Amino acid sequence: MNQISINTSVYTLSQKYPEIVGIMKECGFENITQPGMLYTAGRLMTIEKGAKMKGISLELIQENFKKHGFEII
Repeated sequence: MNQISINTSVYTLSQKYPEIVGIMKECGFENITQPGMLYTAGRLMTIEKGAKMKGISLELIQENFKKHGFEII
């Protein structure tokens, strides 16, 4: 299982694990797939910050990532 930090930028995570973009979309981060969003906001945004902004529970995010072989630490 791959471990990813909740405090690493989404852009950095997506460079190492491109599949997390789809996982994040499943979690409710639908804007992540818009052109340029990953490269602009994604450079500053972390999973934790995004969850707070969108009102998405970290438990839901952790469950979805776990289904895809990722552990959020």
